[in-house]
Amino acid sequence: MAEHVYFPGPDPEWEQTPPESAGFDGRRLRSAVDEIRKAETPWARDVRISVMEQMAEPPPYNEIIGPIRERGEPNGLILRAGRIVAEWGDTSRVDMTFSASKSYLALCAGLAFDKGLLPDFSRPVRELIDDGNFDSPHNSRIIWEHLLQQTSEWEGTLWGKPDFLDRGRDIYQSDPQTQKGTQRELQDPGAFFEYNDVRVNVTSLALLRLWRKPLPEVLREGIMDRISASSTWEWHGYRNSQVVIQGTTISSVSGGGHWGGGIFISSRDHARAGYLMLRKGVWKNTRLLSERFIELALTPSKPNPDYGYMIWLNNSRSLVPAASASSFFFQGAGANVVWVEPEKDLVVVFRWIRKDYLNEACRSILEALR
Repeated sequence: MAEHVYFPGPDPEWEQTPPESAGFDGRRLRSAVDEIRKAETPWARDVRISVMEQMAEPPPYNEIIGPIRERGEPNGLILRAGRIVAEWGDTSRVDMTFSASKSYLALCAGLAFDKGLLPDFSRPVRELIDDGNFDSPHNSRIIWEHLLQQTSEWEGTLWGKPDFLDRGRDIYQSDPQTQKGTQRELQDPGAFFEYNDVRVNVTSLALLRLWRKPLPEVLREGIMDRISASSTWEWHGYRNSQVVIQGTTISSVSGGGHWGGGIFISSRDHARAGYLMLRKGVWKNTRLLSERFIELALTPSKPNPDYGYMIWLNNSRSLVPAASASSFFFQGAGANVVWVEPEKDLVVVFRWIRKDYLNEACRSILEALR
């Protein structure tokens, strides 16, 4: 990595630069940020209310079993070449981030890949994980890539939640699938994309068994401490997601806030993770994630060309038409978004923005560039 490339130190050392010095029209960017601030999510401050409304699951399956926290005000920041050019709201506040947590699961998988714990994403999960979750004739055909691309079609129940709760769930699909919770017939592993939090939690548990230590510890040691993230972020599982590994009881963390839990994190720490991805896994003079893993993580799956390894892609320009085809996103309900735009050397974090305003928000920022 060239020495002139900037990497922020720990807060408050993060350099800020006037928009004009970073290639923006300052007036236009300030106007764009003003409008973004007004586009506040309709989600209740008590996010439990909105979760129950959004998911609309029958009891007892709708029970919240992990921590939930009241949300804060909209906030966010814009980085260009790593420096902060705009910031709004309290970007140090630790908030739930829902399915953006999934992208951090992918980072844990990448660390396992680079360490040799998970040498081949194309191998059956059952070869390394023997906990009964991959024993059935159907589940035994699932490979690691299926789990990470959400194409596994895993069948079963985990932490009291059956996989059929999220069958037919429509998330950013141009051709809506069947109604959420429909008992549709399963397809072959790898043949069908479905955004399914039960299967994501199976992925998290498999990675925990692979690492044999808590995934928050894996993430902190492998990524977050090394990119000068704060110590304020948290990663939670459920009250019933405890497993015993080598005599130690460990919580298997969740990949979102669907039933509570997931990563609770500040926008500033989100931005650091996004910037690591923008720099293709390198921080300062140290490679934290291999180029090969980054390439695999950003490769579109066949069933969904806008999804990689738990990271949303924009290959078809249908997810966010205003952004480039090479852009990618950590995304969570609410909406909580980390947008990485390699062509413009941008990382942007949006917290608690209206989902239907995301494209306009990205467009207005890009149009402010000279």
